[in-house]
Amino acid sequence: MSLLRLSGVTAFYGAIQALRGVDLEVNEGEIVTLIGANGAGKSTLMMTVCGQPQARDGAIIYDGEDITRLPTHAIMRKRIAQSPEGRRIFPRMTVYENLQMGAEVAGNVDFAALLEQVFSLFPRLKERVHQRGGTLSGGEQQMLSIGRALMSRPRLLLLDEPSLGLAPLVVRQIFGAIRELNRSTGLTVLLVEQNAFQALRLADRGYVLVNGGITMAGKGAELLARPEIRAAYLEGAH
Repeated sequence: MSLLRLSGVTAFYGAIQALRGVDLEVNEGEIVTLIGANGAGKSTLMMTVCGQPQARDGAIIYDGEDITRLPTHAIMRKRIAQSPEGRRIFPRMTVYENLQMGAEVAGNVDFAALLEQVFSLFPRLKERVHQRGGTLSGGEQQMLSIGRALMSRPRLLLLDEPSLGLAPLVVRQIFGAIRELNRSTGLTVLLVEQNAFQALRLADRGYVLVNGGITMAGKGAELLARPEIRAAYLEGAH
């Protein structure tokens, strides 16, 4: 069953067209990845799903509802959560306070149970629970960004460049946590990632974005095996 579907979506920054008729589908319970070079429009696509910028043409359907023209705050209350590029945690707040902020969107939920789920995925956060976010390492900040998103009890998690700037060991930990979360809870994930090798190994399906348009789609393993994908995105990546 389709949870998120983009049909013919275009988006602009001023006069510059960033997305060109994008068609993309994420089924419930899937991990779907979007790969592409810098400037291809990957983060713009993620932000357009969240309503900023709004799609100029086409439709964004989430759980059977057209959300194309909804404001960002209304979209995020539909159990969609984002861990944005660059993490964007609250640096002066503690780990605990950052996680509290994530839970604000969820409404009346079992905060302690959500907290325990995040700590079981990322034990390092439990060790740092009273530490300010700005004093954490890059990997710990990424864990906190994902954890904060999970505190809102999302059905769809949008992950934008979770491996950016992180050491390989930390990248493996992050991707392992995403896989475990998907397997244990059925959480649906749309992943934007420059590390194409890791992303396609993790994903059920993938899309390739070039200059704002989808040029290729298929199962993660199929895309990994394609020579043009290997030449463009994988040589030397792992």
